[in-house]
Amino acid sequence: MSGIKDQKDPRDKLHHGGWMAKIVCWCIVVFLMFFLPNGIISFYETTSKFGSGLFLLVQVVLLLDFVHNWNDKWVKKDEQFWYMALLVVSLVCYVATFSFSGLLFHWFTPSGHDCGLNTFLIVLTLILVFVFATIALHPQVNGSLLPASVISLYCTYLCYSGLSSEPRDYECNGLHNHSKAVSTGSMTLGLLTTVLSVVYSAVRAGSSTTFVSPPSSPRAGSEKPLLPVDQMDRHKDKKKEESKPVSYSYSFFHLIFSLASMYSAMLLTGWSTSVGESGKLVDVGWPSVWVRIVTGWATAALFIWSLVAPILFPEREF
Repeated sequence: MSGIKDQKDPRDKLHHGGWMAKIVCWCIVVFLMFFLPNGIISFYETTSKFGSGLFLLVQVVLLLDFVHNWNDKWVKKDEQFWYMALLVVSLVCYVATFSFSGLLFHWFTPSGHDCGLNTFLIVLTLILVFVFATIALHPQVNGSLLPASVISLYCTYLCYSGLSSEPRDYECNGLHNHSKAVSTGSMTLGLLTTVLSVVYSAVRAGSSTTFVSPPSSPRAGSEKPLLPVDQMDRHKDKKKEESKPVSYSYSFFHLIFSLASMYSAMLLTGWSTSVGESGKLVDVGWPSVWVRIVTGWATAALFIWSLVAPILFPEREF
């Protein structure tokens, strides 16, 4: 699928059609997977850890792009109603962030136990929340509270997601330490929600021009004259319209779905093939905890960079 620029390419039909053949090939591949040696599975596990990290970064970039576009769209309306809407949404996000943080202290720092790690992670998240707001309100940054508040809420959620992934028998996991087993319904609902979010992120990233947009794409921002000056220009424009350039990169689309499949595999196995009792649960174990926490730190770093980069490099476009 690499290098497809317009829909006249024969591979375009391969990308969009041939579903029966694809389903048959998929079933054959699934069947053959049971006969692979363990060494190949172990290699895929190692590869999937890196691929899953890349997919998490893609999700973060999508979120940052969405938040900044949301803020710019409301600011461009230049009306008092939309400015008030920005303020209200920002306040709601901050109230939810601090309320959520209070629950984290209640759930994951139970009295009578030494839970220094959990306390450190929650306090660090709160510090990042104040850093976001401070940088966004700095006169040189010319930022807005809406992106800062949304990212603050997301980082708090990632902190919760990481702490809730701690082993069920961990004394500082006050949310789940009394329920070492999980019901089939709860596990099914959690798995379904995870799969839907992964598929949505993969589709959005694979067809997004935030990452890759072919030069011939009409969404790539290329300009053309409104009125051709002669007949030759008209012929060229007509031929260009008939070619129907693709709106996204097909190869990048499949790459994102490959990373998403790696991420799903890591969730289902607890980011390791030797997870002990955690193997009975989805996304539970210390590897899952640190993946969530590090993702939150990466989100914070990328957001701060998105605010500071235009000041450090004013000649570049971000």
